[in-house]
Amino acid sequence: MIKGIPMKKSFLLSVFFSLTVFLSSPVNACTTAIVSGKATKDGRPLLLKNRDSDFIQNRLMFFNDGKYSYIGLVNSDDKIGEEVWGGFNSAGFAVMNSASYNLKGKDTTKLTDMEGRLMKTALQKCATIDEFEQLLKDLPKPLGVEANFGVIDANGGAAYFETNNFTYTKYDVNDPSVAPKGYLIRTNYSCSGEEAKGAGYIRFATESEVFRQRIKSEKYDYSFLINDITRCLKHSLTRTDLTKQLPQNYNDTKFVWFQDFIPRTSTTSAIIVQGIKTGESPTLTTLWSQIGFPLTSVTIPVWITKDGVLPGVLTASENGNAPLCELSLSLKSIIFPPYEGRGEKYMDISKLMNKSNTGIRQKLNKVEAEVIREGELNLKAFRKEGIKESMAKEYFKWVDRYIKENYKKLFNL
Repeated sequence: MIKGIPMKKSFLLSVFFSLTVFLSSPVNACTTAIVSGKATKDGRPLLLKNRDSDFIQNRLMFFNDGKYSYIGLVNSDDKIGEEVWGGFNSAGFAVMNSASYNLKGKDTTKLTDMEGRLMKTALQKCATIDEFEQLLKDLPKPLGVEANFGVIDANGGAAYFETNNFTYTKYDVNDPSVAPKGYLIRTNYSCSGEEAKGAGYIRFATESEVFRQRIKSEKYDYSFLINDITRCLKHSLTRTDLTKQLPQNYNDTKFVWFQDFIPRTSTTSAIIVQGIKTGESPTLTTLWSQIGFPLTSVTIPVWITKDGVLPGVLTASENGNAPLCELSLSLKSIIFPPYEGRGEKYMDISKLMNKSNTGIRQKLNKVEAEVIREGELNLKAFRKEGIKESMAKEYFKWVDRYIKENYKKLFNL
């Protein structure tokens, strides 16, 4: 039963394979989830992608080059946005992916790494998960992909498509026989793929455990994904919770081994797409973005406006990078000082969080709370009266000022 890890034995086997066959975990690895509207507090579906990549500079980009306009997550050096690594469009359709490493079998097709182009095409053309499925059927083969594609739409549709060069397997998150608790999780292996292969078993187990604990007390919402998943400091294998072993203060240096947590040193961004309820306008679809390293970034909501305006801190500056991404990476280098061993393997937890509440994340929590509070006020008004372009633009301008002022004031950046 390794495919879904429903049994302790399966989990132990998975860990064995992840520590032996896949000792060096792939860089292009992501942690994802889809939550049906049936399992959320407000009835709106959720789609999550914690993105791991060797492209550390990420930004958001607005596009108007297809049937639908859309906002996508792109690599900063991809100037024209040829590839999109997650996003949503004006029809309320959203897509993301996680790389899979157990779907190809004996397939020796040389065409690879086309996932970003496929998702861009989907955002240009698709309004529903049915249309996405048809797209998978119609596109020329081989597709050049090996991935778990997650999608939601404005009709409440929610599904994973485990896809290789020639075939796919669909998992409907609204089907109780497939997702009895109303959600599904994928890391870097596919349930329809070869057993005991792939990667991300530890992160899958961690995320599954956090989801299970939450459902015991209440339903899911976007803030749960932000606070409990994208920045989760629990480890299912070692039974570690870094938040339970904090040093006294910022200067009380304490290094911890940082391997196979949900946020990894290779995590470059996170996006959470919050869909709509039946009867609502697709324009109310909201992307809660964490551009840059999630532990040192701030969550900012965005919506599609007619002229594609977005907060400047999330889009390309003069050097092509998103200012918030650069700010988060500057703080990341404090938490993971490069002179300690290999740098990325050792985190100074005192600089992130401590008992005196002077850590980087603790300071940013206050900044983020205000950004989210203002964003929620706007979203509440939009849901009553529809998207108001002027309000959205004013909010984006305020976010730009507020983010820059606070990173300067708190960290002199």
